Amino acid sequence: MRNFPFAKLEEKIGYTFQNKALLKEAFTHSSYANANGGRDNERMEYLGDSVLQLVVTEWQYARHENAEEGVLTRERQRLVCEEALLEGVKALGLEEYLLYFGGRANIGKKTVSSLFETVVAAIYLDGGYENAKAFILKHGRLEEESYPVNNKGALQEYLQKQGKQPPVYEVKKTGKDNAPLFQATVTAEGVSAVGDGRSKKEAEQEAALLLLEKLKK
Repeated sequence: MRNFPFAKLEEKIGYTFQNKALLKEAFTHSSYANANGGRDNERMEYLGDSVLQLVVTEWQYARHENAEEGVLTRERQRLVCEEALLEGVKALGLEEYLLYFGGRANIGKKTVSSLFETVVAAIYLDGGYENAKAFILKHGRLEEESYPVNNKGALQEYLQKQGKQPPVYEVKKTGKDNAPLFQATVTAEGVSAVGDGRSKKEAEQEAALLLLEKLKK
């Protein structure tokens, strides 16, 4: 326990642990636990995944008032996928603190990306839901710009394949100047959908995704 860099990790994570053993467990790969004893972080990965899913779902629910369940599900999958979590881990520089036994070649992307989930679990167990939520909202890749999807392009392509006219977008500003919000309406083939966002681009992307869902039904 003495040689583990608790202070450095707590500074990176932005949370000070009461139970330091939880932090070390979060970074203990099964290969290290098997060779040196102690608990590995696999159970924490399972718990952290559940907490992460709930926080992201709450965030989506508050942010996307008009989105349907299927749309939200697909966005959540994108926001908590291996690549998104890997970005979060690398941005914090957590990978170098992973405790493992054997060659580095045995540690794959999944192992590294799961550190985000194990840290979430450790914070949750030590400090409760609100602290875990604060970590996720600060360090998760939840912004549209951080992990973009071209819904407008997908809608355009779908209409072209059907031999239909391109969609028409109308955007209006709904928020205050110091906290702008935008609402986009997109129409194609007499069908419309409305999307909200903190930028014109974000609102149009959500609207395009909602319309694409309607046209495919």
